[in-house]
Amino acid sequence: MNEQALSVSHEIKLIDRSILSITGVTKIISFDSNEFIIESNMGPIHIMGTNLELLSLDTHEGLIRIKGKVSSIIYMDKQIKKKDESIIAKLFK
Repeated sequence: MNEQALSVSHEIKLIDRSILSITGVTKIISFDSNEFIIESNMGPIHIMGTNLELLSLDTHEGLIRIKGKVSSIIYMDKQIKKKDESIIAKLFK
């Protein structure tokens, strides 16, 4: 039961604006030196900054560590994403 509690927990820890640790990560959608888009158990997260690097990814524990200057961490609303998809779908009808 304790393992289940760990798998659904979500935590963001930012140290000195340069080392970011996030738990509850399910996958990395995309990343480069200026942004990371990851999927977490609390929804998609958009991380922006400069000189961002992937330090570690533990898919078993759902932990990601990122190094670089972090300028923003934004939870993206899934409903907005669906609206964007429906607008695109309307354009191609």
